Amino acid sequence: MSTAADENTTKTGETYDFQAEVARLLDIVARSLYSDKEIFLRELVSNASDACDKLRYEALTDATLLDGDGDLKITITANPKARTLTIADNGIGMSQQELVDNLGTIAHSGTAAFVEQIGQSEGSDNNLIGQFGVGFYAAFMVADKVTVTSRRAGADDAAQWESDGKGSFTVTAAAADTPRGTEVVLHLAKGEKEFLEAARLSHIIKTYSDHIAIPINLVGEEGALEQLNAASALWSRPRNEISEEQYTEFYHHVGHMFDDPWLTLHNRVEGKIEYTNLLFVPGSQPFDLFQSERKTNVKLYVRRVFITDDCEDLLPAWLRFVRGIVDSEDLPLNVSREMLQHNPVLAKIRSGLVKRILGELKKKAKKDSEGYAAFWNNFGAVVKEGIYESGDYRDDLLAIAQFRSTGQEGLISLADYVANMAEGQEDIYYISGESAEAVLTSPQLEAFRARNINVLLMVDPVDEFWLPMVNEFEGKPFRSATRGDINLETVGTAPEADDEPTPAANNALSSLTALLKLTLADAVIDVRESNRLTDSAVCLVAGDDDMDMHIERLLRQHKQVDVAAKRVLEINPKHPLIRHLADTVAEKGSEASDELDDVAWLLLDQARIIEGETPPDPAAFARRMADVITKGLAG
Repeated sequence: MSTAADENTTKTGETYDFQAEVARLLDIVARSLYSDKEIFLRELVSNASDACDKLRYEALTDATLLDGDGDLKITITANPKARTLTIADNGIGMSQQELVDNLGTIAHSGTAAFVEQIGQSEGSDNNLIGQFGVGFYAAFMVADKVTVTSRRAGADDAAQWESDGKGSFTVTAAAADTPRGTEVVLHLAKGEKEFLEAARLSHIIKTYSDHIAIPINLVGEEGALEQLNAASALWSRPRNEISEEQYTEFYHHVGHMFDDPWLTLHNRVEGKIEYTNLLFVPGSQPFDLFQSERKTNVKLYVRRVFITDDCEDLLPAWLRFVRGIVDSEDLPLNVSREMLQHNPVLAKIRSGLVKRILGELKKKAKKDSEGYAAFWNNFGAVVKEGIYESGDYRDDLLAIAQFRSTGQEGLISLADYVANMAEGQEDIYYISGESAEAVLTSPQLEAFRARNINVLLMVDPVDEFWLPMVNEFEGKPFRSATRGDINLETVGTAPEADDEPTPAANNALSSLTALLKLTLADAVIDVRESNRLTDSAVCLVAGDDDMDMHIERLLRQHKQVDVAAKRVLEINPKHPLIRHLADTVAEKGSEASDELDDVAWLLLDQARIIEGETPPDPAAFARRMADVITKGLAG
């Protein structure tokens, strides 16, 4: 949550307007029906647990924060007469300004995008809120008013936040004797009395929150307390004592994810260093996956004490989709963020975690190709960042990488690509572009298809960074299909041979090529006959020593290259248009020069358009097109 008032949160006395995204979210909550409203309690208990963890950590350096109330706990109280349900904790608490910041804005990464998505759903799709949860605001699923009273640990003042969820909230001072921590009181709406029943509350806690290491107590008759959860760190229990449902709920809690995990990794490492990890690979993309911060999402504990959820050195950024915890036995309890940087113990834990994750991914790729394809579609673009950034793991990452290709449906690994190369093929051919759909229409692939040569589709932006650094795989060089020096005559299955052109036809084509070179001399490196085109009339290819065309286009878009490099224009000698132009040159000789001037430039612009580029002079392109069409109609 945010730590400063959002610029969209405005103050009028002690009344504040919700941030626009919060107001939108609350509107959706208010007018929608849910089949699983009970998740509100999971969300509020999870927040209370986090508050207790944070206090326990801060108390490591300031023990006075726990004075008078050292046993951290969460207490649930139902009052049927008043129709209120109270969730209280004695954790870190919030100041008045933190109440404004934390309960008036949405700052959790990706949440605003989720609100936008859920707001576009109608009817039954709106039950996605029940699946994903909405943090504190889930309280308004069952309450028509919510009151939050809080005092921050170590502070003298307390404050109270209150809202009916209809656009604004008020914040006032609270009584001086308010205990440390936070108390959330839900004034239940009509028809929600089931959440005042002890048996119902007990069932919800045992279902969703049994794993929480803080005791969760239900206040019963005459004030008696009943502990509802096991209150032991889930990861410290033996695996054979943990059900899949418990793992899933812990994943929901620790990862702020609300789907089912695709992969669960729970193991204890013993030896020179000791630690336990409970890690999850999500079953769907988190909303913050491609945000610029590239923040990892694994919490660090030391001997069951929460330390931080912002440890950059625990996992590399290219594994930021992984959720979970790591609990170290060797780090000091009072470890600071500065001490964590370049810490040798942490470095060994990181190495062990990465190897473990990559090893499990490799197993999944072999045993469950369909499931692994779903994982790769979700996270492959992120994993490939590691090929560029982490030389130590490059070979491992190349081994688990998968790609779309021209030769088959679904994904293919590099090992399978190499094993199924065409006869005579020595290179791993690929083509780069904005999307698979775009590159699949490229004329540069025509000869590859005609000869049954598979070409990998490199359509993630990160591909342009790692490809120049990885020259080969299993001794086979990577080679762009857009290079001008590719010769496929001895590779793959030769297409059925056409009739040999006559000497006169060859002479006519040579004359056309010479005329196009002369006309386009300032715009291209060369004009030459193509051995890669089967259906298209023309295409552009990179010069033998030039940068890949797609890379250059990306660099120009980011202002890192000022001027587009000249390319080679290839013409298809078998295409009817090219044949007709060659015949025209043969018939009219030098007189064809003026007549074909516009056609030459149109051919070049056509090749540019096929590559996804805009003609450099759209007005001239339109004029030439109009003139050529007019002459054709007149003829």
